[in-house]
Amino acid sequence: MTKKELLPFNIPPILGTELTNIQTALTNRKLSGDGFFNKKCSDWLNKYLGAEYSTLTPSCTAALEMAYLMMDLAPGDEVILPSFTFTSTATAVTLFGATPVFVDVDKTMNIDLDIVEQAITSKTKAICAVHYAGTSCDMNRLVSLGKKYSIYIVEDAAQAIFSYFGNKPLGSFGDFAAFSFHETKNIVCGEGGALIVNNAKFVQRAEIVKDKGTNRQRFLRGEVDKYTWEDKGSSYLLGEIPAAFLLSQFEGGERITQKRLEVWQRYRQNLESVSEINIMNIPSYSKLNAHIFYIVTESGAVRDQLASYLRKENILAISHYVPLHSSRAGKRFGRTHGDQKVTDDLASRLLRLPLYYDLSLDDVDYVSEKIRGFFLRE
Repeated sequence: MTKKELLPFNIPPILGTELTNIQTALTNRKLSGDGFFNKKCSDWLNKYLGAEYSTLTPSCTAALEMAYLMMDLAPGDEVILPSFTFTSTATAVTLFGATPVFVDVDKTMNIDLDIVEQAITSKTKAICAVHYAGTSCDMNRLVSLGKKYSIYIVEDAAQAIFSYFGNKPLGSFGDFAAFSFHETKNIVCGEGGALIVNNAKFVQRAEIVKDKGTNRQRFLRGEVDKYTWEDKGSSYLLGEIPAAFLLSQFEGGERITQKRLEVWQRYRQNLESVSEINIMNIPSYSKLNAHIFYIVTESGAVRDQLASYLRKENILAISHYVPLHSSRAGKRFGRTHGDQKVTDDLASRLLRLPLYYDLSLDDVDYVSEKIRGFFLRE
């Protein structure tokens, strides 16, 4: 195939209907949080997930912080989470003086539940599962662990919109779940996120916490004659313009997901016979949203050589997280339970390939051809 212009790793999807919603928001002259489009998005999430309550937030990070604030996370508490994740999963814990406890992942790149149970102590306040690449650990088992030890379950579902465990959407299992709508995700609004509350006892407090600790929502509903400060809180609202954009993405989400799945399946079809690499390990219980397609090379050196080779062919393929347990801040603020054998090994060999809504199947074939060509070189 003829050498192409640069194929970026990601391009955010634009469906063409977003501007109509944005124009309506401008016409409504309501641009701050909790407007028409915010409520429409929350209604969509509640229906999709069967949630008790949801609210849009400025980011997935903010949603995680909001969850830990509501469960009164404090110094001396611990939250178990995988080391192979983005920093927000841990910084949301350390913000409250609590300790992230890093555990290893299994071959699916999701938290190893055998190790999780071993890591539970009297200080454990919550377990945060990260749905890497839109897959998950065994959510039934995780929820059972939470009940067994009276521990809160948090889903870091940043990558998992339109992914399922069995027939149930990810984000609907934990006491809390947090989604990301950053432009690198499947469904986007530039910067944004959502907090999902599946535990009914936190619904009333969520309304207060998101509104700077006030009972403003009760005031707006006419339940009190003025609003005042009642609890801890912060500014966790998303503005109407990104919410208007996001509603269009929600409504077209199945279309976006289907296109990404076509790309994902083409990669798999093209590369599963390449003996020098392994492709993603997908558990039988997972229904993917095609957030990521990654391959695993035989060594870190080969991964880096392949990435460099692809870059020369105008293909941007990149690695992923530096495991948190090995980071400067991870060593300072967290503790590591057990070894991180799988995390360290797979993180050093994992390479993510371009995958986005506008990527053509011809582009996928081009990337695949170059990968095969790399391994056929003498």
